[in-house]
Amino acid sequence: MTLLTGDVPPPFGVRRFRPLPTFSHGAGAPHTGVPAERDFGDHVDQTNYSVVVGDQVVVKWLTPPVRLPHRTPEILAHLTDTGFNETAPPYAALTRADEHGELLLALITGYLPDAEDGWEWCVADAESGSTAFASHLGRLAADLHLSLSTLEPGGPEAGPEGGPPADPADLAARAERALDEALSLTDGTDGAWLRARAGDLRAELAALARPVTTPRIRIHGDLHVGQILRWRDGYAVIDFDGNPTVADPDAPQPAARDVAQLTTSLEHVAQVAIKRRGTPPADAASWAAGSREALLTAYRARLSEHGAADLLDTSLIRPFEIEQECRELIYAARHLPRWRYAPMGVLRTWYTEETTP
Repeated sequence: MTLLTGDVPPPFGVRRFRPLPTFSHGAGAPHTGVPAERDFGDHVDQTNYSVVVGDQVVVKWLTPPVRLPHRTPEILAHLTDTGFNETAPPYAALTRADEHGELLLALITGYLPDAEDGWEWCVADAESGSTAFASHLGRLAADLHLSLSTLEPGGPEAGPEGGPPADPADLAARAERALDEALSLTDGTDGAWLRARAGDLRAELAALARPVTTPRIRIHGDLHVGQILRWRDGYAVIDFDGNPTVADPDAPQPAARDVAQLTTSLEHVAQVAIKRRGTPPADAASWAAGSREALLTAYRARLSEHGAADLLDTSLIRPFEIEQECRELIYAARHLPRWRYAPMGVLRTWYTEETTP
């Protein structure tokens, strides 16, 4: 870690976002008194490999390294520049040059004490019926979007208006492809149920074919409760790598896409609470509805406080939610079959026998 504070020998390089914390309590006490390095343990499912150093920083080693430019260093630098602090403090990115350019090797961020991700703390809240978190998440998401709205393509001078309006043909085609793929990959009784309601799903996606006037901005792209840590001092959003099921994570999008993924993740939490905690389905559904409403109310209020109410077109939330559930089914089919119960449970909640002809 000492090398990151000074000159780094080639072919390595460091992009610094803010000064690293000290790992000493002074010359007379050169050690922090905690283990120098440890990982998160086998219970944490990670695509990459992360270690905690001195209980002060997390070093996330990308396995394998990724070619630059990469969205995460750019976004972390921008969040730092705009004063967005509701994330693990970004300290540095470690790179290595080769004959083809630069590779991103690791990201160094702050360690947040007593942190749990949303698949732990939010499920516990669903089990207990607490919705107090939802307003915090709504404000956090709005502040994140207000910051990202000044990142290219809009640029810092563009303000909350962000980039040009989204092309409805692109949005509609992308959603239709997701539905078609979900239909082709979902088998058994779930697949039969889904095909029987394909017309209803397409009807809701049709809203994306209408003219869209809300701004396009750089979004988080994978904003679900698992990316929200609750830690000793509040909440923090992490992991800006983008949605693994999307080919163009850097494409500017309406903010409603992030919002829809966040609200659907609350529905998934309810399904997890039913399956793993024995929460009665009616209680879980009521919790999800109350949490969703509180989150959206706080989100809209925060945008209005900053004169940026037009950043959210609420008419896009429902079709983006439908598209997101299709993407959850795609993810389950490709990577995690046991996850299918969650999006299917949500869809069955939305399309009951009483609401479907």
